[in-house]
Amino acid sequence: METTIFHVFRNTPLGREILLQSLYFCQQTSSSIAVYIPQHVRFLMYYENDVVQVDLDQSYLTDPETAKEHAIELALSMDVEPRFITPKNFTASTLPDIPVDFDFMCCPRSISDLSTKISLGHIGPKVRRIINSARFPILMPSALFKEWESIIVFFGGSDNSIKALKLGLRLSQITGVPLDMFTYSGGGGTQKNKEHFVEVLREAGLEDIVCGNEDQNAKVREWYFFDGGKFEHNLYRVPHNALAVLGAYGHGVVKDVLFGSTMEMIQTILPNTLLIAGPNYVVPHP
Repeated sequence: METTIFHVFRNTPLGREILLQSLYFCQQTSSSIAVYIPQHVRFLMYYENDVVQVDLDQSYLTDPETAKEHAIELALSMDVEPRFITPKNFTASTLPDIPVDFDFMCCPRSISDLSTKISLGHIGPKVRRIINSARFPILMPSALFKEWESIIVFFGGSDNSIKALKLGLRLSQITGVPLDMFTYSGGGGTQKNKEHFVEVLREAGLEDIVCGNEDQNAKVREWYFFDGGKFEHNLYRVPHNALAVLGAYGHGVVKDVLFGSTMEMIQTILPNTLLIAGPNYVVPHP
């Protein structure tokens, strides 16, 4: 069954790089792409438990006469046939409703700040709301297009990291690129040994897939396991050309979504393209 990634196109050099990464994701995963070229700086996304109003910055309306032409040109250069979304419903005359029946969505770290204000360590509040509400993963690309040659899943033993691991396994199977895992066992007297994480995998029915046994080869190439050092220092071991997959959980009031400290540090330090499975992500049936 074909999957679809949703992309809001910004007709700027930064927007070009981000669209190229969505198109590369399509190439790798045999997905289609649904492109929205905004004519207004706001739109609504109706999720099951939340309504997110996305406020774009003015750069998303740059040179509308050439936006579609540029998007088509980029898509065809990557052998992807784009589908363009034209909103049918409007909550207000300048507030279109955008469907949410996609399998993935591409979001830069911020979609409502000028690109000159976007830093590696800043995820805008609207993007946080989308991650927290969406039933699909969010592709958060790096600033420059870069092909990824492996997938690395951050695994901390939580339910969300199990979902992220299943997502990584699925993508590795589809794309054929190798899959690695990254685990930091904690610090400050809270360390857990590797057997603890193996037990978590065992309970989830994933031990053989990750660790392998005499009858089954593991589907994880390497497990980067750290039981010492600072987490942020260990991130240096993450391959520079890997797609990083991680789970996020939301807490706090919905207007101020926060995420776990581990994810915050990853997105602050790691320049890799991220694929984030939020708390409402639903793992597809095999």
